[in-house]
Amino acid sequence: MSEQDKPFIEVSNLTIAAGGRDIVRNVSFAAKKGEVIALIGESGSGKSTIALSLMGYARRGCRITGGEIRVGDRDVLGLSRAALRGFRGKDIAYVAQSAAAAFNPVKRIRSQIVEAATLHRSMSREEAGRRQKALMKTMALPEPDSIGERYVHQVSGGQLQRMMAAMAMINTPEVMIFDEPTTALDVTTQVEVLTAFKAMIRERGVTAIYVSHDLGVVAQVADRIIVLKDGEVMENAPAEDVLERPRSGFTRSLLDASETRRLDLSEGHDRDVVLQADGVVAGYGRIRNGLPGYPVLHDISFRIRQGQTLGLIGESGSGKSTLGRVLAGLLPAAQGRAMLNGRPLDLRDARRRSKLDRRELQIVFQMADTALNPRLSNAEILGRPLTFYHGLRGGARRQRVMELLDMVRLPAHLADLSPRELSGGQKQRINLARALAANPSVVICDEVTSALDTVVANAVVELLVELQRELGLSYLFISHDLGKIEAMCNEVMVLLKGREVERAARDRLTAAPEHAYTRQLVRAVPQLRRGWLEEVTSVPAAPTA
Repeated sequence: MSEQDKPFIEVSNLTIAAGGRDIVRNVSFAAKKGEVIALIGESGSGKSTIALSLMGYARRGCRITGGEIRVGDRDVLGLSRAALRGFRGKDIAYVAQSAAAAFNPVKRIRSQIVEAATLHRSMSREEAGRRQKALMKTMALPEPDSIGERYVHQVSGGQLQRMMAAMAMINTPEVMIFDEPTTALDVTTQVEVLTAFKAMIRERGVTAIYVSHDLGVVAQVADRIIVLKDGEVMENAPAEDVLERPRSGFTRSLLDASETRRLDLSEGHDRDVVLQADGVVAGYGRIRNGLPGYPVLHDISFRIRQGQTLGLIGESGSGKSTLGRVLAGLLPAAQGRAMLNGRPLDLRDARRRSKLDRRELQIVFQMADTALNPRLSNAEILGRPLTFYHGLRGGARRQRVMELLDMVRLPAHLADLSPRELSGGQKQRINLARALAANPSVVICDEVTSALDTVVANAVVELLVELQRELGLSYLFISHDLGKIEAMCNEVMVLLKGREVERAARDRLTAAPEHAYTRQLVRAVPQLRRGWLEEVTSVPAAPTA
């Protein structure tokens, strides 16, 4: 066997346990030098757990109980603590899903990237500074010589994700682990980040492990794909074979779930308007002369009819979530007015809203992990709005909790568990059930599927549409995923830098988009075929002003 064909990473019969059971069972695979291996599967399939084990690391509550891991000539599981400290960050590096959580917000980004080199004493601070600027250029970041002087809040999500990759690369590691690095990014930013990652991997010759639940993304970067389910390997084959000739029924189900499906929606052109807004201007900072210090939204107007869904899409920073926060009363508007079920809805001071206003307009947040109190049981979480809005207590409250769990298709025994004991999809259903407990007429869904794997996200979208039919709900559905928007929205509004640039029915928006930016969004949705990334990046981007 030549050096080129010799495995650089070898994992043999890896077994990892948690809570008295095996969550990864007898997993084996190999990667050659410079090869990109993708680990793909649903939430809880063991993707990230396996990737982290390559660093000799197991999350709290997990334990590597069997198998062997070799990286180059190192027996990873046999390394001492001191050797592991030198190995991690220098020979093998990790790029996490949330770059914002990985950086210190009170330190300049440059100093944190340079620190990664000085901690390992791999180079002088001066050399690390020069290398940091070179990596900023490699990552195709604007103003590469000075952007490192900024703080976390002064760069976009996509820029920060690339800076995290630069920090991982500063010690020239032989192996890089990418753990869902584009999941939270909008499609246009995702294209930029994927292009930068792919170029870096090719130019530096690193061996990469790419963790994802998105087959469209994996198709663009992986040489080989390993499909996982419940901690076991379902399929391990070259990327082209997995995408075009899958052998496992589970792999075929993942491929089917990746296809955009348009759900049947009710027409409601003659129905009553339940929520309307006109001339909304909002942002951050002190409001002076009718304008915020940092404007985000400019003259936004819309109407949502009973039983209908308005989709809101745009890149990160376009103002989607800001609009949701204004409507929910979490951020004051500088200008504009709104009506909820024919009554004025105060956009400037939520304290002036009535209890009826609060009950009828609910919001479901993106991250159920942070939206749900882990110290409470699910029954207590759902019971609080039942008592606050409807005065329910005791047996009547318990009965309604059970009805809400059934409504969101969850088993009754979950009532007495805490959110920590649930999967990501189950937590998001509890998050939704809490909003439904108020018996609202309008629900704002703020990126409710972005942190979920494809199969679970599809199930949540289908549930939302079923509940809409059953309860007559209206939704403002905020997302950066055009596939989900297309699946469940009657009408779609496209935002660019806080301004509406296009609005259309879902069929026309994707089939015949009029604005250049909308056409760019449609082009940027990942396709399940290799070579798509190179095709889409060869087309000039739309102007962003």
